[in-house]
Amino acid sequence: MKSQKGNSAIEFAIVLPLLVLLLFGIIEFSIVYYDQAVITNASREGARAGIVYFFDVDAEEQDRKLYALANAEHAARRYCGNDTTSRLITFGTAAVTVNATLEGDGDSGDNLTVAVRYHYDFLVIPNFATGLDEEGIDLEARTLMRLE
Repeated sequence: MKSQKGNSAIEFAIVLPLLVLLLFGIIEFSIVYYDQAVITNASREGARAGIVYFFDVDAEEQDRKLYALANAEHAARRYCGNDTTSRLITFGTAAVTVNATLEGDGDSGDNLTVAVRYHYDFLVIPNFATGLDEEGIDLEARTLMRLE
């Protein structure tokens, strides 16, 4: 019977790249899933901030539409964070796009839609797996709420 020395090392060398790819795949897609949850919450926070009724007693004229849009976009951007304190896990700059639209003139019951977009660049996966877009993927979350 021949010696079995070195068989474990060869089997490990064959299986190791698959295990590393599986490990990095789990990490990479977990980060994508987490970032999707962050931008979903950002769109909800923005919509909630925009629909809340605001009345300024010192203002001569109330422009509810401009207030709702500006407040919604500001709240969504604030939730995502900035370059120094971002909630998003990113390997570059966190370029978040926020777009708020309001159907109507800003009256109670009008629909406010807040859309948050974020482009995620993969770190490791495109180097190993073909078929994945090397440019990354675009994540989007959209929330619709009625003005109070």
